[in-house]
Amino acid sequence: MELGLNNKVMMVAASSKGLGFGIARQAALEGAVVSMGSRSKKNMNEALEQIRSELPDARVHGYSLDVADPGSVELWVHNTLHELGTIDGLVVNGGGPSPGMFDELEDSHWLAGYENTLMSAVRMIRLVLPEMRRKKSGSILTITSSSIKEPIDNLLLSNVYRAGVTSLVKSLSFQLARHHIRINNLVPGLFDTDRLRELDLHNSGEWRISLERVRKINFDKIPMGRYGDPEEFGKAAIFLLSEAASYVTGETFIIDGGKMRTVW
Repeated sequence: MELGLNNKVMMVAASSKGLGFGIARQAALEGAVVSMGSRSKKNMNEALEQIRSELPDARVHGYSLDVADPGSVELWVHNTLHELGTIDGLVVNGGGPSPGMFDELEDSHWLAGYENTLMSAVRMIRLVLPEMRRKKSGSILTITSSSIKEPIDNLLLSNVYRAGVTSLVKSLSFQLARHHIRINNLVPGLFDTDRLRELDLHNSGEWRISLERVRKINFDKIPMGRYGDPEEFGKAAIFLLSEAASYVTGETFIIDGGKMRTVW
């Protein structure tokens, strides 16, 4: 299938590791020019080196990005436009807000989660829209969490703010369609990333069982019996960003190996 991403400029936030990296790598494989953003210069340099060693002709560019900092987001978009000429696609991504139950969360936690998760999406989308409207084309993809469908007890901030991002996507899909701009939401299940490995290791100590046992417990909850590969997530994301999904907007897609049990 021809995805039509050759020479398209794709911005991918929080892309030096994990699912963001999987998306950026897949975009490079499809011939896109990729603007990658990350808080860590070290991690970004390692990510760029990994992609370039695998794909010598890859056009990948790394930028400093703190999604919770309005000035940092603005600079990322400005530099991408200035150096790469345009913006064809945006992936809104970032680390989740702090865990905690309701009684454990202070106003400072709520405000930090608001900036990091909801307002980061608002700002990134707001800043790329002028260029996409000018071109009368563009695709935006937000990466959220299974908590939008099945709230997670100790991730209250994620439950609230990621649901807000999903509602933003649906609302904007009506407003942006007339400008030929599509926007969708992608929900990951359990993927074999550094973050999940760290969580499994933490749970191994917390539950006083082996790491293999922790993974077996998680695998048993997934009909496909395994964690996802970030490459699989990247392929789904790139499809939604591409012209192959030209009639898809305002939708939420779940990529979780069948783990989620909700019908809608």
